[in-house]
Amino acid sequence: MFALVDAVAFYASAEKVFDPSIRFKPVVVLTNNDGCICAICPIARKLNIPKFEPYFKIRPYLEQHNVVVRSSNYELYADLSERMMTVINRFCDDHYVYSIDESFLRFTGFSKIINDWADYGHTIRRAVWRETGLPVGVGFGITPTLAKAANHAAKKLSGYNGVAVINDDISRQEILTRMDVTDVWGIGSRLGRKLKIMGIKSAWDLANQNPKAMRHMFSVVVERTVSELNGIACLSWDEVKQNKKEIYSTRSFGERVSDLNTLKSALVTHAAIVGRKLRKQQSLAKRLVIFAASSPHEDAYYKKSLLYDFPIPTSDTSVIANAVSDVIDDIFKANTRFYRCGIGAIELESELFQQADMFSVSEDKPKMMECLDVINKRYGVGTLSIGSEKLTKSWNMKRAFLSPHYTTRWSDIPIIDCD
Repeated sequence: MFALVDAVAFYASAEKVFDPSIRFKPVVVLTNNDGCICAICPIARKLNIPKFEPYFKIRPYLEQHNVVVRSSNYELYADLSERMMTVINRFCDDHYVYSIDESFLRFTGFSKIINDWADYGHTIRRAVWRETGLPVGVGFGITPTLAKAANHAAKKLSGYNGVAVINDDISRQEILTRMDVTDVWGIGSRLGRKLKIMGIKSAWDLANQNPKAMRHMFSVVVERTVSELNGIACLSWDEVKQNKKEIYSTRSFGERVSDLNTLKSALVTHAAIVGRKLRKQQSLAKRLVIFAASSPHEDAYYKKSLLYDFPIPTSDTSVIANAVSDVIDDIFKANTRFYRCGIGAIELESELFQQADMFSVSEDKPKMMECLDVINKRYGVGTLSIGSEKLTKSWNMKRAFLSPHYTTRWSDIPIIDCD
């Protein structure tokens, strides 16, 4: 048996944990630079607030309905996520964190000690709520895809109250019949449109297709999805979430940037993020994409993107930052109001299987990077950084509605008045 446990509207729910005054109010959370709406709590969802709508467009509607608006508080979300995963981990000996707000559980040998999976799911929900203040949905299934479908039912379909179980053909048909085909894990909107043209409108319709025919028309992923919907487990943890084949760090600026040092500072910061992510998944980058652009909505739109090849693949932050120094003069253009920039690591290779080059010497300093990562993990990202990251922070993202860092900053710890 598999289970998928994830938080309900995680970012919006996290905002309510330490602020009881907004617990029963509609809450939305904005993306970087307060650009778009990225999370909507269940109360706000009843107002039909569209997701990923630009904030400036919907602001009058939000004010009309007294919707609480928050900027993304990533420090708070990361800490609450870790607490939530710690609680969930107690309920199974095979726990896989899939993303910041969801994780898979695999139960091997539990059928003899758990008689009622739904009751066990409610036990998990109560424990997470009691210890973190976060509402979660729990879905059980005999494959990871069916667990994902059960989780969808637990949160979105009537009659399940936060927990759903697919452990026989009756429960499987009941839930899959009520699910749109685009709600199936791995079926995106583009593929869903093609399937609907073929008359495959529900998850149950997809489950009744010939897997081999689906592979011939689409891909092996769709073939496996059909098999999983029929109770045949064919996804392992490694296949559920493989290492990324490309790693990007991009962001729009909180205010327009027009000087060289500020643009370089921003790009070096992206270099540090890319380097950290490369080392985390034990990959090396053979090539970088480095770009900067003004806003396409302004006159004299400008965008410059360059490729940078390393003689030896690297994950060293200082080496990646030096690549920025090499190309910054070619990217920068005077009298341009830059709107965003970023770095992408492409053509990744495994750090574990590297063929040494007899004629070139690597500039990587793995011991120094290990020290950097250990200190930043212990004391917070940015505790140690490349000097050129600190040239200026005027480009930092705008977070006008940021809540306190309740759990990660001494000055923001909540104070309870007991009088």
